[in-house]
This record gives sequence, C-alpha cells and structure tokens, in this order.
Amino acid sequence: MATCLWFRSCSARHLRLALHDRGLCPVAGYWAPGQAPLRAYVPGPDGLPTTLLRTNSFVGGRWLPAAAAFPVLDPASGAELGRVADCGAPEAHAAVRAAYEAFCSWRGVSAKERSSLLRKWYDLMIRHKDDLAKIITAESGKPLKEAQGEILYSAHFLEWFSEEARRIYGDIIYPPAKEKRALVLKQPLGVAAVITPWNFPSAMITRKVGAALAAGCTVVVKPAEDTPFSALALAEILLHHAANSVKRVSMELGGHAPFIVFDSANVDQAVAGAMASKFRNSGQTCVCSNRFLVQKGIHDSFVKKFAEAIKTNLHVGNGFEEKTTQGPLINEKAVEKVEKHVSDALSKGATVVTGGKRHQLGKHFFEPTLLSNVTQDMLCVHEETFGPLAPVIKFDSEEEAVAIANATDVGLAGYFYSQDPAQIWRVAERLEVGMVGVNEGLISSVECPFGGVKQSGLGREGSKYGIDEYLELKYVCFGGL
Repeated sequence: MATCLWFRSCSARHLRLALHDRGLCPVAGYWAPGQAPLRAYVPGPDGLPTTLLRTNSFVGGRWLPAAAAFPVLDPASGAELGRVADCGAPEAHAAVRAAYEAFCSWRGVSAKERSSLLRKWYDLMIRHKDDLAKIITAESGKPLKEAQGEILYSAHFLEWFSEEARRIYGDIIYPPAKEKRALVLKQPLGVAAVITPWNFPSAMITRKVGAALAAGCTVVVKPAEDTPFSALALAEILLHHAANSVKRVSMELGGHAPFIVFDSANVDQAVAGAMASKFRNSGQTCVCSNRFLVQKGIHDSFVKKFAEAIKTNLHVGNGFEEKTTQGPLINEKAVEKVEKHVSDALSKGATVVTGGKRHQLGKHFFEPTLLSNVTQDMLCVHEETFGPLAPVIKFDSEEEAVAIANATDVGLAGYFYSQDPAQIWRVAERLEVGMVGVNEGLISSVECPFGGVKQSGLGREGSKYGIDEYLELKYVCFGGL
C-alpha cells in the first residue's frame, strides 16, 4: 500500500508561470486543465478537521485518485478513519516525472524565495497546529500532548531550513599556479525520494523535505500506510500558498539503543531519563532505549525506583484523553512483537517487575513493562522491540557494558549516566552510535545532526549538516587570470 505525495515548492509567481506553460489554468486557488480540481475529503470523526483530511494522492499540484484504496484505522478503537488512494508503480513514475519537471525550474529559484516559502509553510503549520495534532492522535494513537509537541517540532524544522536556505555557501581555493583560481559550488542534486515512518508522521516529513527544498531539490514522499493523513494534511496547507518536492539516498533505519547506568550515576536523574527515553510514544520511536544496562552496585536501587516511576507516572488510555501518557500501539503486529519478547524473556529466566501483558483497555494496548534478570540470549536484547518494554541487564565493568552496547549491527542512539568525567569521555567516544545522550534521555533537536552508524542509516538530518544530503559539490578550475 502506498500514497504518493509530490511537493512542487516554489513561489506563487513561479508556480503560475510553470503551470501556464503546461496549459493549465487556475480554478478556485487550485490548478487543473480547465476543470475544478479533484478534492476528495474523508468525512472525519467528531473533532477532526475535515478540510485537512485528504484521501487522494497529491501529484503535479493536483489531488489525484488511484484505482484502489486502503483503509486507515484508529489504533485505539479499530474504527476506520477513511480510505486513502493506494498508489502503485504507475502513480510513482508519474510523481517522479512531475517532480523532475518542477526541479528544472525550482533549482533556479533564488535562495531568498525558497527561504520565504519554507517560512510560510512554517507559519501555516503553527496556524493549524491543533488540527494537525488531532490527526496524528487519531491515526497513530499518540497522546494528544505528544502529538502537539510533534507538530511544533515539525514546524521548527521548516523554520530552521528556511534560514539555512540562505546560507548555502561555496568556496574559493588558491592553487599553486598564480594565474588560476579554484571554485567549489554547491548545487541541488535533483529529485529526492522520501519514505517516512508512522511513529512521527509529521516531523519525519518536514525534517527531510525542509532540507531538500532549501537546497533547491524537489521531492516525492511516500508516507507510511498507517498514518497517511498527516502527510496529506501537510500538503493541503502548503497548497494554499504555492505547492510541491524530493532524491539521493539518506536513510534512517532505526536503532536498538542502549541505556547504561554506571555506579557513579545519580539514580533519580537516571530514572527520569529512562522514563523519557523509553516510554515516549509508548516506546515507538527509533531512539527509544531498548536495552537497559545497569552496573551491579546501583542495579537494585535503579530497578526499584524505575518501577515506582512507571506505576506512578504512566497512564494508559486513548490519546485524546487528557491524563493519557501511553496510547495504543500502532497495530496488532506491534502488540504481538512485544508479547513475543516478553514471553521469550520469561521462558529464559527473566522476571516481571511490573506490567507484562496486554492492557484491559483493548487489543492494541499493552502495559508498560519492566523486566529484570535479563540475559544476552533473550530476543529483547538482540531485536528492537518498538514498544513499552524495558529489559534490565546487570553488568560488572565499563568494558562489559560497552561491549554489550556495541554488540549489534545498528547504531542510531545511545544513552548513559555517569558522574565520572573521565568515564564520560571514554564511553561517549567508544559507543558505536551516531548520537549519544550523556546524563540526558531526550536528545533530538532541530539544530543538531540526527543520524546513525552501521546499519542505522546513511547521512544526517536536521542541523546545518542536514542540507548537505541534498547538495553536491562542483569544482571549477578558472585559468588564464
């Protein structure tokens, strides 16, 4: 199942010129070949913004249907939110062709104009932030407060890259020959293909698309089939200003994050960090801690306080309920994986400290779970759970902890707590991950590079480095001076 989304990003003036050249005429603020555009809305559930719930794919400035459609479900209730265009290879090829045609003009748009468009998109997201958050909660189950936080996080990527668009500088090199000058130019790559996950259906789009548009690229987006409405809503609000964009391979493929607590750590700080790192979005983020390694001298105290914090601070429920901190998992397969990891661990000697089974609210809800006496032969130590499961492994030495942490083929994020300055430097350098949280459980920031090592992906997103993924260097040798 796939829904195509093509952003053609340009100013209103460039959009009109490009579309008139293709024989298209404006109708009620949209563009179509002499007819009103296709505007298929889903009849949204109570409280959801029907004007933003689009069901068709967005290609070439138009909303287009597909031959088939697939259902999008509310993971909390199982109710169908709507049916979305199921795009296949023909629709994907059409989107890429449209994006390439747009790239031929968009690459020549000034940095100032690209900056202005991204800033306008940011403003529109802020204006519609409450409606966009409701869509995230409806289709992903994420608690509404977390969804509201994601929308602000998403919008800030557009704000950041609207500023970075004006700071894409080249270089001048002075070679040995005095009559020559060497120039280095940064130029947009072309069409970028963006495939985004369901757990951050808004932020993972703006973090990629914002950088691509700022660089002068155009973009084809394939959102997750579990959460397509968020992506389509972003296209809808941008369309009211101008429209459309994405290609090179920059991939973030998830992680299996270790969370290490050394004997010198402040236990209360470590527990607070563990709560933030593990249970955000019910454990369904790529940087969630998946393996808790706790040194033997502090182990029992940490487990006790961690369990108390889970029981006191976490409330399972529908994401639209005010007190909810833990919503449903995205689907049945996600719940089954958590069950499988818990069952495997228990069969090999692990102990349930709290939780351990499906929640009484329904089939997609799972109790926040803490396991102790976990060993390295258990599935939860070797596979990313992607759910509310916190397995704790006791270790003896720093060398042992680092070896366990690095014994995986992925390396996105890692966390550790210590008050020993020398140890902090050693472990930060030795952890085989792209991002490290030292005495901190929340590390993502618009201004900082996001990405991993090993099989956790290629390239970086966000920060001043994120735009480099959509640029290529050109060397020009200027002689005869």
